[in-house]
Amino acid sequence: MSRKGRRAVYVISVAADLAGMHPQTLRIYERKGLVDPYRTPGGTRRYSQTDIDRLKMIQELTGQGLNLEGVKQVIDLQNEVERLQGKVEALRKQLVELAEESERRIRETHRSYRREIILRPESLPDVKR
Repeated sequence: MSRKGRRAVYVISVAADLAGMHPQTLRIYERKGLVDPYRTPGGTRRYSQTDIDRLKMIQELTGQGLNLEGVKQVIDLQNEVERLQGKVEALRKQLVELAEESERRIRETHRSYRREIILRPESLPDVKR
């Protein structure tokens, strides 16, 4: 998500308007742990575009018949998928780095063989045709 999408700029009334919900619904979703808006030092809720997108997703899921506990499970699963995708990407990067290092060591070893093998004409068998 872009930095702009995470910037908490909307007060609750504007966020509710953008999401097509009543402000009290946003408070309920926050109590249930479905959304976690930024709080200013004075305690005012500030919602980001990411929060608005999540509210719209919650609305869509509840519109399809999912209750709030089901929505919470969907969100938890999405978070777990994102976490695991990040882990897979980190492991993939580590694997590429290890493969490159292995290739470098193999080339280095092969170059050292060339320096160690010395052919002397007198050690070669005398082959006549």
